[in-house]
Amino acid sequence: MRLPLLVLSIALCLLLASSCSKGINRATASAVFSVRGRVIFGNAERNDFQLITLKSRIHSGDTVRSSDGASIDLALIPAALAQLPGGSEIKIDELSITKDGNQTAGGMRDRTARIRLSRGKAIVLFIPTDRSASQFAITTGQLTIKPDSDCLFCVWTDGKTTRLTCAKGNINASADVQAPVTIAAGYFQEWPTTRKAPVPATEDASPQIDITESLEAEQRLQNEASAWQKRGPF
Repeated sequence: MRLPLLVLSIALCLLLASSCSKGINRATASAVFSVRGRVIFGNAERNDFQLITLKSRIHSGDTVRSSDGASIDLALIPAALAQLPGGSEIKIDELSITKDGNQTAGGMRDRTARIRLSRGKAIVLFIPTDRSASQFAITTGQLTIKPDSDCLFCVWTDGKTTRLTCAKGNINASADVQAPVTIAAGYFQEWPTTRKAPVPATEDASPQIDITESLEAEQRLQNEASAWQKRGPF
């Protein structure tokens, strides 16, 4: 009878060890820093929307729409701050954190945010920290944008054409039918495109506007994030 008990004990120990080492994935919500004008969020499939306020909590699966002349500043995760100007729409594909399974507090491993820009513009300030890994991606049609270090960038799309402009740092982007590209500060790229390399923003008025708006948004987002952190963690 001792052998079955020994096997059971070993199996139980292995199960406990496995559960402790695995990360626990939990859904989170974005924090709304500020909202100006009419901005709504909700379930697009059911056409169930409500006005966004500073108390709104935007979750995975929600769609956010800003009317012309409106805008919203929010923290998707602490490392990814975003401004959505008027006439824009995003869908939150994922907002989550992964924590160590053997800790009830702290022990955070990873934060993830994935959004989809359907139309309009999104300005993103990506500022990862050493305290936990941060994964962020934004897609537009067939384009996927993934920053891996500090950067400030702007994405615009009308559903057919996408423009990515980098204001600070470097930003990586890949399309289904084209080779991945890294865009440095002061450059932009459009998709679909026949160009093999990013173009200086000085050659086109639209990316110049993107950079100006991005730099203005950066200061605002940083100030809002600082004020928010004084009230408590994200």
